[in-house]
Amino acid sequence: MATINRNVTHLIEDIEREVRYTQNYIGKNKLDKRVMQAMATVPREKFVPEHLQYHAFDDGPVPIGYGQTISQPYIVALMSDLLDLKPEHRVLEIGTGSGYQTAILAQLCEKVFSVERIVELSLQAQERFKQLKYKNIETRIGNGYHGWQEHAPYDGIIVTAAATHIPQPLIDQLKPGGNLVIPVSASYFGQSLMQVKKDLAGGIETKDILSVAFVPLVHDDE
Repeated sequence: MATINRNVTHLIEDIEREVRYTQNYIGKNKLDKRVMQAMATVPREKFVPEHLQYHAFDDGPVPIGYGQTISQPYIVALMSDLLDLKPEHRVLEIGTGSGYQTAILAQLCEKVFSVERIVELSLQAQERFKQLKYKNIETRIGNGYHGWQEHAPYDGIIVTAAATHIPQPLIDQLKPGGNLVIPVSASYFGQSLMQVKKDLAGGIETKDILSVAFVPLVHDDE
């Protein structure tokens, strides 16, 4: 238990340090308290392969198999913060992966809907949610490019893979007043984490936040 507590302390300290380093880009010197509490609460070590658990609290991504990764803790926290979630909100996540980002979101809002195209990862994540007793998460297996229309609109949408552009279906499924957080790639400058805000009239405003590195978002024809 003492080792886990030390690891959590280091994880929080790493996030706080990264926030200070990037404050001129993200426009703040600390993240929301609810986000930081979620980061301290969700057991990150449960979301990485057993043979890599000693890397669970590293200040970087960790492979989870099938060419996918669990994101750096700071990026998970930052993306969660950019969604600006309230307890009554409903969120769509594209790319369940290990389920770690999903579990963080589940601490912050009423319901998380998460889509994962890799069957094995989705099933593993579902089992973790069951073991950890997270009851406000609903998952499906499929390509997330087109979102999950059945439960739209969403107060927030988060994409955990880099798209070549912002998918129109996700913009359509975002509730007015909501935030879409997505890494977008362009060959000439790499990837940029973007925050897309939809105003109450349905207008869209995009903001480049930070340079990032994510696995690619796969389209239906790939």
